Amino acid sequence: MTILIAGGAGFIGYHLCKRYLEQGWRVIILDNLLTGSMEHVVALSPHKHLVFIKGDVSDDVWLKDERLVGVDRIIHLACPASPVQYMRDPVHTLKSNFLGTLHLLELAKREQASFLLASTSEIYGDPEQHPQCESYWGNTNTMGPRACYDEGKRVAESLCYAFHTKHQVKATIARIFNTYGPHMQPHDGRVIGNMMLSALQGQPMVIHGTGKQTRSFCYVDDLVEGLMRLLENPKARGMAVNLGNPEEISMLELARMVQELAGVKNEFTFCAARQDDPAKRCPSIQRARDLLGWAPQISLQEGLQRMFAYEKARLTRKEQDEGEII
Repeated sequence: MTILIAGGAGFIGYHLCKRYLEQGWRVIILDNLLTGSMEHVVALSPHKHLVFIKGDVSDDVWLKDERLVGVDRIIHLACPASPVQYMRDPVHTLKSNFLGTLHLLELAKREQASFLLASTSEIYGDPEQHPQCESYWGNTNTMGPRACYDEGKRVAESLCYAFHTKHQVKATIARIFNTYGPHMQPHDGRVIGNMMLSALQGQPMVIHGTGKQTRSFCYVDDLVEGLMRLLENPKARGMAVNLGNPEEISMLELARMVQELAGVKNEFTFCAARQDDPAKRCPSIQRARDLLGWAPQISLQEGLQRMFAYEKARLTRKEQDEGEII
């Protein structure tokens, strides 16, 4: 079996590729390395069934690559996922979501492959329904700095629905809520990574707004399990399914958990809230429970401990490497 993972050199992509390779799949990574890491590709390269194609989903040059003939599954993760990244080039973010999804769906149609779109909880915007279930249409601002990502994912979902209904493409949508774990890119702007780096480096933790805004965090291993189940479930085709952890926590509570884990008491630095930043974010995962028999298994405490150990070891290696260079 062959699976194409667009964005496979990124954070979630790396973990997905690793799982599929360990199960004996032939895995093709398509990535422009804009936010993905070549280090991830190198780490996976000992697997003999790995193929890497450097390409951007927003153009169609890579579609002619003969190695894509016979692809059985496609997962579309190819889009910057943190505000810092996707706001850096909003036009490219939109193109990755619209043109990228269009090109990958055309490939799915051509190869009769099952298709999974990695959508996002951001399509709910600043929600007026809490927790958010899949039938909620959202509350988004089309003219704000987050619109390139929010609206890009919304149109990508519409493309999946259109290809499913018009061309019978086996397309499914995963609405991914905040995810964390090892191999997140340092300084990519996501809150858990930022807080851990601050704690490890003895720097103040930056809190946007009051810190009372809430999120729910899913450990990456749990998310990967949900994505793999969702891709294989025929009952989910043409549907959107929330994947996330329904346990809600405020940013201040999260910061204190990270401090306790690191054994530090670094200061908090409060700054202005980000424009259109949701006040609350928490998934209803009843559909995932019913369709997939899926729910997160790793608690926030355990997941943070795992990530902290990884980040501490990574920083130690970096310091040792820099010392050798000096």
